[in-house]
Amino acid sequence: MPKISLRNMAGEHVGDLELKSELFAGKPNVALMHQAVVSEEANKRQGTADTKTRSEVRGGAAKPYRQKGTGRARQGSIRAPHYAHGGTVFGPTPRSYRQDMPKKMRRAAIRSALSARLADEAVVFVDEIKLDKISTKAMAQWLNTLDAYGRTLIVVEGISNELRLSCRNIPGVDVKISPGISVRDVLNADKIIMTRAAVQKLEEVLA
Repeated sequence: MPKISLRNMAGEHVGDLELKSELFAGKPNVALMHQAVVSEEANKRQGTADTKTRSEVRGGAAKPYRQKGTGRARQGSIRAPHYAHGGTVFGPTPRSYRQDMPKKMRRAAIRSALSARLADEAVVFVDEIKLDKISTKAMAQWLNTLDAYGRTLIVVEGISNELRLSCRNIPGVDVKISPGISVRDVLNADKIIMTRAAVQKLEEVLA
């Protein structure tokens, strides 16, 4: 794997970073990445939507009128589905939408996503992110020097209070701790900024 330029907080070149080819230079597997994103989205669903069937709706225990002699259709309950305020037919009930995915497949999907984004030149590597004070303005200016516009994913080894508060009010900026990034995080970002320490943690787990 060729060496990648490493920048500092001023956007200047401060050295090279050698990446592991199995993590950043693999052949992207589109089908695997799609499966991983679908699984992640499904696992976020609460599955708590619920409706009451005719056996759960309150009331309607007595037969509304006699079986014969009225000229009307026979009825057994005013809580039948075709009545107003009756039970719901085939409505949603609490369920789990979880889709399990083997660990090897999840890791392979992240490797594919990282390789694809690096090939798109959407990943920027920095030596470290060190802030002396909380400043949203300074953080926004720094992101502009790295051409990080729109959805930006910052991957660090640990989130400091200064970094968290400085990024909090910038639209589209998301800060994640390595290696706890998902395939959706990687594919959804227009620009990915990773520190040297974050890359090392990723390589320890995924390479």
